[in-house]
Amino acid sequence: MTLQTPSILGPTEGEHWHFLNGLMSIKADGAQTDGAMTALVFEGRRGFGPPLHSHDIEEELFHVLEGEIRFTTGDISEVVGEGGTVFLPKQRPHQFQVLSATAKMFQVTTPAQFGDFVRKLGTPAESATVPEPTEVDGARVAEICAQFQIQVLGPPPPPLD
Repeated sequence: MTLQTPSILGPTEGEHWHFLNGLMSIKADGAQTDGAMTALVFEGRRGFGPPLHSHDIEEELFHVLEGEIRFTTGDISEVVGEGGTVFLPKQRPHQFQVLSATAKMFQVTTPAQFGDFVRKLGTPAESATVPEPTEVDGARVAEICAQFQIQVLGPPPPPLD
């Protein structure tokens, strides 16, 4: 058994990464939680959405802090606004898409490895700002996902009008 050290972070504190045209701010990771979980804040612009995917070993919990996000899993597609919470079990294909101008959500994945995934696929951000959109290399995304037992099952959501 390990004795973990508590940590308290302010709203803009954490480890910031530009990740698939969004901002991921890691608040706690496997090193801090003895492998139990990764906790982070995601921020993105309208239209942002990861490809359809599933996690072989991770459960995910999302809590929408600002904006509206459509979550899709199987035949369920729901728009979730501020204060809404979504739990996605491992091995369940899913994706989401930001519907509002911007959105922010708190995300917890367990067990912890998602922080390492963000670090491997993302680029360090000097400040907690959402990057300007750039072209995403889908082959690189799929390759790194596979290294973290994340299966890419389809494309990102279509662009919004």
